[in-house]
Amino acid sequence: MIHIKNSQEIDCMREAGRIVGETLLMFKGIIKPGMTTADIDKIAEEFITKQGAKPSFKGYGGFPATLCVSVNDEVVHGIPGNRVLQDGDIVTLDCGAYVNGFHGDAARTYPVGSISEEASKLIRVTEESFFKGIENAVIGKRLTDISHAIQTHVETNGFSVVRDFVGHGIGKSLHEDPEVPNFGRPGRGPKLVEGMVLAIEPMVNIGKFHVVTKADGWTVVTADKSLSAQYENTVVILPEGPEILTLIK
Repeated sequence: MIHIKNSQEIDCMREAGRIVGETLLMFKGIIKPGMTTADIDKIAEEFITKQGAKPSFKGYGGFPATLCVSVNDEVVHGIPGNRVLQDGDIVTLDCGAYVNGFHGDAARTYPVGSISEEASKLIRVTEESFFKGIENAVIGKRLTDISHAIQTHVETNGFSVVRDFVGHGIGKSLHEDPEVPNFGRPGRGPKLVEGMVLAIEPMVNIGKFHVVTKADGWTVVTADKSLSAQYENTVVILPEGPEILTLIK
């Protein structure tokens, strides 16, 4: 069942989205070689709690941390720990915050020091694919119009879209209906209506789209060990067009 949000609920989600967006923006200037993934997680948890919110992910299904921190070939759900970031790495931070009864959810992939041209292109194309997708996040369109636009942009640039993990509805629960795939034929799925809130999150690999889960039961990596990037925002469908709740500039 898709939960449509009213104006008061959307206002609550704007606050959750703001906290998530500010958390991720903070890291844009401080990610550097020598940091551990646990260092990053600690900074995020302190910031979120000081805002009067709770980390959405900590304890969710048993996940042990505030952020999912995924490095290089790690696609999603990387567990922060003692891993030290190296010059040339790329690192994806997936963040959720819960406040006033609602969640916000977003992710970014950041360079660590100087990265390769191919890695830089991967990050750029992944972000671009999100914005191509939300050009179709308008009332009256179908859900997979978003999906198809994302896939088309990614594959046109020579990369692949992860199939095993998808975006989702979001609100009082972190994961709600509908699922939002980043691939597929257009014109399918539910019609987009005012008040629908979606976490749209392209996950893009330099190599093939196949992924595997590591022995920790959480960390998902590319099967061919190629680099992977993610770009996610919480988006609400409104009459004037999509509003991105988690994008702070």
